[in-house]
Amino acid sequence: DREKQNKEFQMTVSDQRSTVKLLNAALEVLQDFYGKKAFLQRQEPAGPPPPAGFKEYKKNESSGGVMKLLQSIIEDAKAMEAEATRSEEDSQKAYEDFVKETNASIETKGKEIVNKSEEKAKSEVALVEAKATQESVVVELEQLVNYNTELHQSCDFVVKNFDLRQTARDEEVEALRQAKAILSGAKFEEFLQA
Repeated sequence: DREKQNKEFQMTVSDQRSTVKLLNAALEVLQDFYGKKAFLQRQEPAGPPPPAGFKEYKKNESSGGVMKLLQSIIEDAKAMEAEATRSEEDSQKAYEDFVKETNASIETKGKEIVNKSEEKAKSEVALVEAKATQESVVVELEQLVNYNTELHQSCDFVVKNFDLRQTARDEEVEALRQAKAILSGAKFEEFLQA
């Protein structure tokens, strides 16, 4: 878009400079022709005098003629060229500002991408560590569950056989008492009756 504007500017300036050059040449030719007094001829009024109520024909004093018109067109062309140049300078400055802002924005976005990439990498490392920790915790938890099951089974065995074992212990204790009594000289009959 900026290149298109610049091409239009170049064409406008070129056109205006060509116009000024051509009009200056035409103005110079006209000045050479009309400027020489030797070529001026005096014309006698042709025909009868103007009727009553009409004034004599004269050039309009306020009009400058063709040469003034050409000079005015030359000044307009120069003004148009100056305006186009100012407009081009403003457009170029705006374009340069836009490019600077865009480059600054690109640089900022690039830094943000780098920072976010670093954060992502750190997060991925933390995720891998967390997964490894989770796996070790799961393995440890499974081991604890297995140990708990083993303990539970042995405790269940002890609880289920408690009465049986207690009876067996009581009988064993009683048998030891009898053996002690026999060895101490006690009478065995007492034990048989009880």
